[in-house]
Amino acid sequence: MPATYPMAPLIRFTLISLYLALVLPLPWMAPEGLRPLLWGALPLGLALILALVSERVELNADGIRVGHPRWCAWLLRRGWQLNWGDIRGLTPVATSQGGRVFYVRDGQGSAYLLPQRVQAFEQFLGQFGQATGLNTSSIGRISPPWTYQLLAALCALMLVGELAIGGWWLLGSGAAAGP
Repeated sequence: MPATYPMAPLIRFTLISLYLALVLPLPWMAPEGLRPLLWGALPLGLALILALVSERVELNADGIRVGHPRWCAWLLRRGWQLNWGDIRGLTPVATSQGGRVFYVRDGQGSAYLLPQRVQAFEQFLGQFGQATGLNTSSIGRISPPWTYQLLAALCALMLVGELAIGGWWLLGSGAAAGP
Protein backbone atom coordinates (compact mmCIF):
# COMPACT_ATOMS: atom_id res chain seq x y z
CA MET A 1 0.00 0.00 0.00
CA PRO A 2 2.77 2.58 0.49
CA ALA A 3 2.45 5.08 -2.35
CA THR A 4 3.55 8.63 -3.09
CA TYR A 5 1.57 10.93 -5.34
CA PRO A 6 3.30 14.11 -6.49
CA MET A 7 1.53 17.01 -8.16
CA ALA A 8 0.38 16.09 -11.68
CA PRO A 9 3.13 16.89 -14.22
CA LEU A 10 0.81 18.96 -16.45
CA ILE A 11 -0.17 21.20 -13.54
CA ARG A 12 3.41 21.44 -12.34
CA PHE A 13 4.71 22.35 -15.84
CA THR A 14 1.92 24.89 -16.31
CA LEU A 15 2.63 26.72 -13.07
CA ILE A 16 6.40 26.79 -13.63
CA SER A 17 6.05 27.97 -17.24
CA LEU A 18 3.53 30.64 -16.19
CA TYR A 19 6.07 31.99 -13.69
CA LEU A 20 8.82 31.99 -16.32
CA ALA A 21 6.61 33.58 -18.99
CA LEU A 22 5.54 36.39 -16.67
CA VAL A 23 8.83 37.07 -14.88
CA LEU A 24 11.65 36.21 -17.29
CA PRO A 25 11.32 39.38 -19.40
CA LEU A 26 11.34 41.73 -16.39
CA PRO A 27 15.12 42.11 -15.95
CA TRP A 28 15.48 43.19 -19.59
CA MET A 29 12.56 45.61 -19.39
CA ALA A 30 13.53 47.18 -16.07
CA PRO A 31 15.49 50.38 -15.64
CA GLU A 32 19.25 49.82 -15.52
CA GLY A 33 19.45 50.27 -11.72
CA LEU A 34 16.89 47.54 -11.00
CA ARG A 35 18.29 44.91 -13.33
CA PRO A 36 20.81 43.34 -10.89
CA LEU A 37 18.10 43.07 -8.22
CA LEU A 38 15.70 41.40 -10.64
CA TRP A 39 18.38 39.00 -11.92
CA GLY A 40 18.98 38.00 -8.30
CA ALA A 41 15.28 37.67 -7.51
CA LEU A 42 14.51 35.54 -10.58
CA PRO A 43 16.17 32.32 -9.32
CA LEU A 44 14.81 32.90 -5.80
CA GLY A 45 11.28 33.14 -7.18
CA LEU A 46 11.84 30.05 -9.30
CA ALA A 47 13.05 28.15 -6.22
CA LEU A 48 9.88 29.21 -4.37
CA ILE A 49 7.68 28.07 -7.27
CA LEU A 50 9.52 24.74 -7.43
CA ALA A 51 8.98 24.33 -3.68
CA LEU A 52 5.26 25.10 -3.98
CA VAL A 53 4.73 22.57 -6.78
CA SER A 54 6.69 19.86 -4.96
CA GLU A 55 3.78 19.09 -2.62
CA ARG A 56 3.06 15.37 -2.49
CA VAL A 57 0.68 12.92 -0.88
CA GLU A 58 1.99 9.83 0.88
CA LEU A 59 -0.24 6.89 1.73
CA ASN A 60 0.86 3.98 3.89
CA ALA A 61 -0.71 1.34 6.11
CA ASP A 62 -1.11 3.87 8.95
CA GLY A 63 -2.59 6.86 7.16
CA ILE A 64 -2.19 9.79 4.83
CA ARG A 65 0.37 12.59 4.86
CA VAL A 66 0.24 15.71 2.70
CA GLY A 67 3.34 17.88 2.63
CA HIS A 68 6.57 18.90 0.98
CA PRO A 69 9.98 17.22 0.77
CA ARG A 70 12.61 18.07 3.35
CA TRP A 71 14.49 20.52 1.17
CA CYS A 72 11.59 22.98 1.31
CA ALA A 73 9.36 21.80 4.17
CA TRP A 74 11.14 24.15 6.59
CA LEU A 75 10.00 27.09 4.46
CA LEU A 76 6.45 26.09 3.60
CA ARG A 77 5.42 24.31 6.83
CA ARG A 78 2.03 23.52 5.33
CA GLY A 79 0.71 20.04 5.34
CA TRP A 80 -1.21 17.60 7.43
CA GLN A 81 -1.25 13.99 8.49
CA LEU A 82 -4.02 11.68 9.68
CA ASN A 83 -4.26 8.05 10.66
CA TRP A 84 -6.88 6.11 8.72
CA GLY A 85 -8.86 5.45 11.89
CA ASP A 86 -9.16 9.18 12.63
CA ILE A 87 -10.87 10.01 9.33
CA ARG A 88 -14.63 10.36 9.78
CA GLY A 89 -15.90 11.76 6.50
CA LEU A 90 -15.63 14.01 3.48
CA THR A 91 -17.32 17.38 3.11
CA PRO A 92 -17.83 18.84 -0.39
CA VAL A 93 -17.54 22.62 -0.77
CA ALA A 94 -18.40 24.54 -3.95
CA THR A 95 -15.72 26.86 -5.31
CA SER A 96 -16.36 30.28 -6.81
CA GLN A 97 -15.36 28.88 -10.24
CA GLY A 98 -18.11 26.26 -10.15
CA GLY A 99 -15.96 23.29 -9.09
CA ARG A 100 -15.97 21.32 -5.87
CA VAL A 101 -13.25 20.70 -3.33
CA PHE A 102 -13.46 18.15 -0.56
CA TYR A 103 -12.37 18.39 3.03
CA VAL A 104 -11.32 15.34 5.02
CA ARG A 105 -12.88 15.50 8.48
CA ASP A 106 -11.43 13.90 11.57
CA GLY A 107 -13.04 13.02 14.90
CA GLN A 108 -11.84 16.27 16.51
CA GLY A 109 -13.84 18.52 14.21
CA SER A 110 -10.87 19.55 12.07
CA ALA A 111 -11.00 19.55 8.28
CA TYR A 112 -8.14 19.17 5.79
CA LEU A 113 -8.22 19.87 2.07
CA LEU A 114 -8.17 16.64 0.05
CA PRO A 115 -5.53 16.93 -2.70
CA GLN A 116 -7.17 16.95 -6.13
CA ARG A 117 -4.16 17.89 -8.28
CA VAL A 118 -2.09 14.75 -7.85
CA GLN A 119 -0.64 12.42 -10.46
CA ALA A 120 -2.61 9.16 -10.92
CA PHE A 121 -5.62 10.78 -9.24
CA GLU A 122 -8.00 7.87 -9.78
CA GLN A 123 -5.50 5.43 -8.24
CA PHE A 124 -5.04 7.78 -5.28
CA LEU A 125 -8.81 8.01 -4.77
CA GLY A 126 -9.14 4.23 -4.96
CA GLN A 127 -6.50 3.72 -2.27
CA PHE A 128 -7.96 6.50 -0.13
CA GLY A 129 -11.49 5.09 -0.41
CA GLN A 130 -10.33 1.53 0.32
CA ALA A 131 -8.35 2.59 3.40
CA THR A 132 -11.09 4.82 4.85
CA GLY A 133 -14.20 2.97 3.72
CA LEU A 134 -15.56 6.28 2.36
CA ASN A 135 -17.34 6.54 -0.97
CA THR A 136 -15.10 8.57 -3.30
CA SER A 137 -17.10 8.01 -6.50
CA SER A 138 -18.40 11.60 -6.61
CA ILE A 139 -14.93 13.14 -6.28
CA GLY A 140 -13.31 14.47 -9.43
CA ARG A 141 -10.40 16.69 -10.31
CA ILE A 142 -10.76 20.28 -9.21
CA SER A 143 -10.65 21.43 -12.83
CA PRO A 144 -10.73 19.55 -16.12
CA PRO A 145 -7.37 18.78 -17.77
CA TRP A 146 -8.15 20.95 -20.81
CA THR A 147 -7.89 24.09 -18.66
CA TYR A 148 -4.29 23.27 -17.74
CA GLN A 149 -3.54 22.14 -21.29
CA LEU A 150 -4.79 25.48 -22.64
CA LEU A 151 -2.85 27.46 -20.04
CA ALA A 152 0.30 25.41 -20.71
CA ALA A 153 -0.02 26.06 -24.46
CA LEU A 154 -0.51 29.79 -23.85
CA CYS A 155 2.52 29.89 -21.54
CA ALA A 156 4.62 28.04 -24.11
CA LEU A 157 3.52 30.51 -26.80
CA MET A 158 4.39 33.42 -24.51
CA LEU A 159 7.84 31.98 -23.82
CA VAL A 160 8.52 31.31 -27.53
CA GLY A 161 7.37 34.84 -28.36
CA GLU A 162 9.54 36.35 -25.65
CA LEU A 163 12.57 34.35 -26.81
CA ALA A 164 11.94 35.38 -30.43
CA ILE A 165 11.60 39.05 -29.51
CA GLY A 166 14.66 38.80 -27.24
CA GLY A 167 16.71 37.16 -29.99
CA TRP A 168 15.56 39.73 -32.53
CA TRP A 169 16.40 42.52 -30.11
CA LEU A 170 19.87 41.09 -29.35
CA LEU A 171 20.61 40.60 -33.05
CA GLY A 172 19.34 44.08 -33.81
CA SER A 173 21.48 45.60 -31.05
CA GLY A 174 24.52 43.69 -32.24
CA ALA A 175 23.98 44.76 -35.86
CA ALA A 176 23.47 48.39 -34.82
CA ALA A 177 26.76 48.39 -32.90
CA GLY A 178 28.54 47.10 -36.02
CA PRO A 179 32.32 46.81 -36.53
